[in-house]
Amino acid sequence: MGLKHISQALALAGAVSLFTTQSTLGQTTTDQRLASNEQSVSLDDWADSVWRSAFKGDASSVLAELEQVPSSGQAGAGKYFAEEVQGFRSSIDQRNAQRQEKIAEVSKELDEHLAEEGSLALSKALRSAVQLYMLEIDKGAFLHEPRMVGLIESAARSAREAEDSGNWLVAATLFSRLNTLLQEDRTFRQDAERQGNRLAMLALYVPKKLWQMRNDQLIAEGEDELPPFNAIGVGYDKKLQGISAEQVKKAIAYSVARHVNPEQATLSHMLTGGLDAVRVLVTTTDLVEAFPSLEDEQATGAFLGFLTDQIQWVKQNADQLGGLDLRRVVNRVLAKNSDTIKLPETALLHEFGSGAMGELDDFSAIIWPHELRRFERHTQAKFVGVGIQIQNDEQFNIKVVTPLEGTPAQRKGIRANDIIIAVDGKSTIGFTLDQAVDVITGPEGTPVTLTIQREGADGEKIEKDIHIRRAAIDIVTVKGWQRHGAREDDWDWYIDSENRIGYIRLTSFSGHTTKEFDRAINDLKKEGLNGLILDLRFNPGGLLSEAVSISNRFISQGVIVSTQDGNGVRQGRAEMAREYKATLAGIPVAVLINEGSASASEIVSGAIQDHARNGDVDAILIGQRSYGKGSVQNVWPLDGGAAAMKVTTQYYALPSGRVIHKKPGATDWGITPDLQIEMLPSQITDALKLRRDADVLTLDENGIAADNGDEPKSDPNDLIEKGIDLQLQTALVLIQSRALGRTLASADSKQSTTDRN
Repeated sequence: MGLKHISQALALAGAVSLFTTQSTLGQTTTDQRLASNEQSVSLDDWADSVWRSAFKGDASSVLAELEQVPSSGQAGAGKYFAEEVQGFRSSIDQRNAQRQEKIAEVSKELDEHLAEEGSLALSKALRSAVQLYMLEIDKGAFLHEPRMVGLIESAARSAREAEDSGNWLVAATLFSRLNTLLQEDRTFRQDAERQGNRLAMLALYVPKKLWQMRNDQLIAEGEDELPPFNAIGVGYDKKLQGISAEQVKKAIAYSVARHVNPEQATLSHMLTGGLDAVRVLVTTTDLVEAFPSLEDEQATGAFLGFLTDQIQWVKQNADQLGGLDLRRVVNRVLAKNSDTIKLPETALLHEFGSGAMGELDDFSAIIWPHELRRFERHTQAKFVGVGIQIQNDEQFNIKVVTPLEGTPAQRKGIRANDIIIAVDGKSTIGFTLDQAVDVITGPEGTPVTLTIQREGADGEKIEKDIHIRRAAIDIVTVKGWQRHGAREDDWDWYIDSENRIGYIRLTSFSGHTTKEFDRAINDLKKEGLNGLILDLRFNPGGLLSEAVSISNRFISQGVIVSTQDGNGVRQGRAEMAREYKATLAGIPVAVLINEGSASASEIVSGAIQDHARNGDVDAILIGQRSYGKGSVQNVWPLDGGAAAMKVTTQYYALPSGRVIHKKPGATDWGITPDLQIEMLPSQITDALKLRRDADVLTLDENGIAADNGDEPKSDPNDLIEKGIDLQLQTALVLIQSRALGRTLASADSKQSTTDRN
């Protein structure tokens, strides 16, 4: 039932009502709870009490107090709200029941796999174990179960045997799943990273071989085969063009001088990492298909012996190494390669550079020439292409999710659900999404022909060539509750229009995020804004300047964020709030975060949380702990812009001094919500899919919404009404309670004034 009934009841609002604090959850009816009154509490005080309980993270108290909403004298407003709360309780019960049902199902599967033998059975058992790990509340106790201890030991042994025998995909799968299970103590982190790097080499140099490995594994597991391998755009020669020794030397030298952690960014660490990466390259036997010279055992042995000697020399002279030694080591590797295995120098430099930078942290890296375009698209929320969102369908076809409004693709008639079967006459069968993006995007103003297949009115398949000229595409980063028009900013911003509660999602922080956000807030304020839900889940971050300006909309004064070095010493000036920019000061806000919220979204949520704890902001954080990426990466060009490098130089600190970043060995990182609300993996998947589908509006070439026929339109209200998105539902009911207290208290004040007059 919607809260419009509460609004209708406001006209008859009278004296402040009473309620009891002694109700037992689940043992009384709504009417009984509302009728049981032992002490006088105003609606405003009740709303404050609910908010305080949520702020303390006491979920059981929150639900208890929500169920005790005052009703007497409010013409049933409290009763109707209690029905909303009952729906919230039902969603919690539904999640708990689903959890237990899924635990029982997966636990049975795990036992069945443990009864089998072989690496495939172990892999399946680990997959089930990871699923259980995600479902269990007490994860520590689960990992110490005898069956889990035995599984981990057997899987680790099998993974090392697979690596020793050159079964890279099996080793990578086992180590990856082991790392997920024991991610807190990082037991298998290095193993998982090594195998991940090895698979990345296979993908770059022998992609067809990797495809065959994956296809064989799927067949062995009884799954469907992959589509035929498609070699378009996968050749490593073109990707490695432009790589030079000077890029690698400069990147390493800059990192040693400027990385935030001098103890980690030593020249000896980086050189050892580079040499180790080259050794992985040379010992990955399947790369023989790309580099036949690796079959020469004598040459390969000589080169590997040289690498061992170099690693030993670097470690022995760690304290004396300097810039000249950096050049010597790189030059020696190239010279020895020339005398022995004769691999392409660009390949050696690529792996040496990546391995060296990998010794620093997860975010420092060389951005190689072929990666620059994608990097810029990610950081600037702008790309050059045709303006479509794509995905793989169940048959691995390249399917158009939607054309973006006003883009070349939309103007040329590309529609949602079109299948792209060719690009410039070359078949897309077997394409990965990365391949599709690479061949569809390109320099601004250049032409591209997409051959699409769609279903006609009578069900027949229609193929059509669509000629498009690429253009710069801006990505809209601010989204609302329900899309109702062709434009990317045509949103209904209200999740609860009757009570004027807004909803805004930020998908990233680009150069125009604040401008889009302000436009949405202005639309909301035109109708009177009582509360706001700010959804930052799965927001990977973006520009610091935009994070600061968005934070300033809520925070009227004080520090928003500062930076510090590895020793905790503040660096430079802190970013400060400006009172005139705090357009949402005083508006209750619920901020949603999860493990996919990173970087700039952690700065915004963390700054709001700190100021809320000081009483400066009326806000609460809901969800799950964020990712823990609170570091500054400076980007410098290499070779005049042919490549680039990014190096972690500082850590972000919140107003309280908290550091967001997950440092090696840390047990506390990221932003922990005030009220932690867990969603099951299946709920997260269902919510993401529904949200994505609801955001899509099918447009024709004139930008007019097209008729979907009998196909039902996804409704975002199902996220709440069907209990799919429990985090969002929690935020809504809390903001509703806050707005209810404020609104009814205001109505009561007006009634008292009328009585006095």
